[in-house]
This record gives sequence, C-alpha cells and structure tokens, in this order.
Amino acid sequence: MTSLPLDRILKGDCIESLKSLPDSSVDMIFADPPYNLQLGGDLHRPNNSKVDAVDDDWDKFTDFATYDAFTRAWMGEARRILKPNGSIWVIGSYHNIFRVGAELQNLGYWILNDIIWRKTNPMPNFRGRRFTNAHETMIWAAKSEKSRYCFQYDAMKSMNEDLQMRSDWLLPICSGGERLKDGEGSKVHPTQKPESLLYRVILSSTKPGDVVLDPFFGTGTTGAVAKKMGRHFIGLEREDSYIKAAEERLAAIEFGTNDEVLSTPAKREQKRIPFGSIVENGMLPPGSDLVCPKGLYEAKVAADGNIIVKTKSGRFRGSIHKVGAAIQNAPSCNGWTYWHYRREGALKPIDHLREKLRLAQENDASGASLQ
Repeated sequence: MTSLPLDRILKGDCIESLKSLPDSSVDMIFADPPYNLQLGGDLHRPNNSKVDAVDDDWDKFTDFATYDAFTRAWMGEARRILKPNGSIWVIGSYHNIFRVGAELQNLGYWILNDIIWRKTNPMPNFRGRRFTNAHETMIWAAKSEKSRYCFQYDAMKSMNEDLQMRSDWLLPICSGGERLKDGEGSKVHPTQKPESLLYRVILSSTKPGDVVLDPFFGTGTTGAVAKKMGRHFIGLEREDSYIKAAEERLAAIEFGTNDEVLSTPAKREQKRIPFGSIVENGMLPPGSDLVCPKGLYEAKVAADGNIIVKTKSGRFRGSIHKVGAAIQNAPSCNGWTYWHYRREGALKPIDHLREKLRLAQENDASGASLQ
C-alpha cells in the first residue's frame, strides 16, 4: 500500500496528485477550487485605481462544460481517497458553488450543510449595479449517506457561548499581518483565506491526529491551521511561488501535541452518570427543590432519583427527562439542561452537578469534594 506523504506539499496538477494517493486514506478534505469568475476586463474603483482582482490563468476555463469536467475529475478522485466516514468541505461564490453542489450529489456525496461565510469587511460593489457580494458559501458533505462522519458538536457549542453553532459564520476576510506579501508588498495569493475560517472547519469535523488534505493548497492556510491543531496535512499545489510561501509559513509552526487542549470530549461518549448518582452522593438530597428555567414548574427530588411535580392538571413522578417532557407536552426533554437548582441565590442547570461528579470520579476524589 502506498504510504501517505504526511505534512508535505506535493507539486503538480491536483488531479494527477490525487491519483497517486491510496483509496480511503484521508479523514477530511478542504477544497478552495478555482471559482471560474469569468471576469470581462479590469475593475476600477471610483477614484480610477485598479482593483487587484483574480485574473490568474488557473481561474480561467473556456466554458462551463470544461469547468464541470474539471470539477467532476478532482471531486471523483477526492471521494476515492476519503475514508468511508470522511467528509469534504468545498468553498465557492455564486459563480461556481451551484455547479459544484450538483456535481457533489451526482458523484454520491451526501450534503450535510451549506455554511454561509458572511464577511465583516467585504469589498464593496464599485460599479453600484449589484448588491455588495458580502459572503461565500461552503458545502460540507459526507462521503456517502451511510458515513458516520465526525462532527464536534460540543466544541462548536462551546465556541458559541454554549449555544448551538449556526450555519452563518461572521468572520473577517484575510487582511493585515495575516495576509502574505511578496518582496514588493503585493499579495502572494489573491484568494488567501483567513485562518479563523479554517480553524472552525477543522475543529468542527476532525480529531487530533486526523489527516486533512487540501487539493488547492495555495499559500498553505489549511496546513498551517491543521499543524497548529495537531492534525496532519497533505497539500497539493502546482504554482512555485505559492509553494515557496507555504513552506516558509509552515516551517515556522510547531505541530500541536497536547491532546488535552486540542480535543473536546463529546458528552455522548463520556461515562454515563444517572441522576440517581447525584442524589445518593448527597449533591441533591431527597426533598431538594428543582425549578424549570422560566420558573413555571417546581419539582421535588425523590430518594430513588425520580422527581415529583404537582400541576393543575395532575401529579407527575418519573425521571428528570420524562417529567420534563410530560409537563411541557413535548415528545422529549433533556432534563439535565431543563431542570435547575439554586446555589447562593443563582439558578444553575443540574448538568453542572453531573460534570462535577464525573470529574470527581475520574480523579478518584472523596465524597466531601462534591459538596
């Protein structure tokens, strides 16, 4: 079996380089392919200065059919080298993303989300004949409908102040000190992506030690972020100037090795703690009061780990989940986040007690530390 060229940049045509890699060998792919912008001429600002637009040869295709054939070719090879539970991210603009999305589905990928990268500082529409193009779209797709793809839900929620991460991401474009410049002060690459964007992509859909491949490596943003976060990278690039800049950039970065700070344990994978353990450890003794977030319902903790709620419509006794669902007339309820307890005049979700007990058990702490 061909060994993987980990943490290296492979020079050459991306399709041929993809063909050299073994089947089912990488965990995630981030692709920033040519957008096929179809620019009809120079673009100038109101003061008549020229806009530094993308007019490189690598972004030019003779027609849509040629672009579609190119897209099918590289995405077909990309799917071959993805592991069965791997996923791919493809970023684009209105010029190409709809064509890319159709080809993804035609090739058997399973689309999971489309993410809107909303730019805090987009370039204005100088001609004033269209809306300001203030976003780009990323499509996140699994290798197949049956893939058990990686999604770091808890990490994303933690980054978003304990709220579910949405599919619209407000992030700045690459500028200032992050933008790579050549000796004359010009941009090394016209479409360099910000590290903050790749940070969120890589954190959300990989684990430390995973292999992340970028078939359009450019100046190496994907590799730089992957290396910092303890993931391996493989970069494919054909332009010498981009490779040189990427290699210099990557050489200055140390590979992240601290799994404790680079990974977020998924709650569903953690040791199960029943609510009864909270009761028997004295953290909420029998008779303790619980309340829902809005204060509409109060519950008493029973000795067996059930809770009791009395309402106008009747008396409910059962688990924190079943009683929470019943009083709300809902199909389900996460009792750990729904029910709260009072400490020092403040309401806290009982999930805090579960985490405290789990940590104590992991550290083999004494019962006194739980109070």
